[in-house]
Amino acid sequence: MNVTVFGTGYVGLVQAAILAEAGNKVVCIDIDADKVARLRDGHIPIYEPGLEPLVENSIASGNLSFSTDATLGVSHGELIFIAVGTPPDEDGSADLRHVLTVADTIASHMSEKKYIINKSTVPVGTADKVRATVEARLAKRDLSALPFDVISNPEFLKEGSAVADCMRPDRIVIGTSEKDSEQKMRQLYAPFNRNHEKILVMDVKSAELTKYAANCMLATKISFMNEIANIADRVGADIESVRHGIGSDPRVGYQFIYAGIGYGGSCFPKDVKALISSAKQMGLNAEILNAVESRNEQQKHYLADKIEKHFDGELTGKTFALWGLSFKPNTDDMREAPSRVLMERLWARGARVRAFDPEAMEECQRIYGERDDLQLCDSKEAALAGADALIIATEWQQFKAVDTRALGEKLQQPVIFDGRNLYDPTDMCEAGFTYYCVGRP
Repeated sequence: MNVTVFGTGYVGLVQAAILAEAGNKVVCIDIDADKVARLRDGHIPIYEPGLEPLVENSIASGNLSFSTDATLGVSHGELIFIAVGTPPDEDGSADLRHVLTVADTIASHMSEKKYIINKSTVPVGTADKVRATVEARLAKRDLSALPFDVISNPEFLKEGSAVADCMRPDRIVIGTSEKDSEQKMRQLYAPFNRNHEKILVMDVKSAELTKYAANCMLATKISFMNEIANIADRVGADIESVRHGIGSDPRVGYQFIYAGIGYGGSCFPKDVKALISSAKQMGLNAEILNAVESRNEQQKHYLADKIEKHFDGELTGKTFALWGLSFKPNTDDMREAPSRVLMERLWARGARVRAFDPEAMEECQRIYGERDDLQLCDSKEAALAGADALIIATEWQQFKAVDTRALGEKLQQPVIFDGRNLYDPTDMCEAGFTYYCVGRP
């Protein structure tokens, strides 16, 4: 099938590469000429395991191409995906300007029936706005009778495993009431729907709400577990034992119930805020979601509170080794990352940070530039040199096994603040460390 994807960000690029790998002819359109040129050369602007070879192979096969020419994109694709960003506005609502701009662009160039697919994460009612935008532009072109449909097809990708999630989806949600559109989408996703039925067809608004509901449910599980961890702190319970105790119940399960220092990234924070804002616009107070967001923002200060208490509030001149900058492993994404809240609070108190992350060093440099109180190190060992304590903010695999003897020799003081509960508290204490973790005695 001929497919066009507007937007070469995280969602658009992964979706385009997967569809091209399945044999479709895919054209990606982006307004950033430099980015398009780099993509043509196989240079991927994000770190996502498995994505770079997938893009390179699809380019080599001729199934994937990149362009800034919107006319070409609209002419090529019978199925046209809108996969541009929906950043939060000042009130937390999703900013739909990019989505509606692309909708207008499609309508400005289309001359035959198109299936316009919202892949961007958008609030309920966006499909109606896209439809109205297209209809308005077609009317100005005296093409009001030109047929088209707007379909909701939300993504359910996890950063760090997006390629696998896209190739082997656990569900494919299609929002449409048109049988013709449903058939086109079933044809497109047939290669990914062979083992068992994964396609869920529903009305457009239900599909739009499904995406937000899914992310908000997962965010709720994380914030709930962090709330329980804070209670465990006060009563002397072990949150890891609690996790096993409740996770063994199949109604709860083990996923997303790890205590930590809060969620980040491009999805959960934005989507929780957006659904709160949507509810508010409809006269509803989303009390649970407000609590989820509040707990998460407080949780990002969890380690900083522990650090200040340990050092009696005297952080001026202290140096901290920081392992982990990205909001989660297997990505270089630092959007809304707990590490940022932590570093900025340490800097405000006069402390210095020596940081290491396997993938997010360039992103950290881009965000903060050159600072006297930030040094980016070549390895986790190098970050320890001269540090008064070690802080762990991201659960990268390479941080999970540690030589306690070497660690103790490098640190000025044998103190660890572990925001991801990587180690056993008893083992660390027996090795001579003062070990702070989340919800564990």
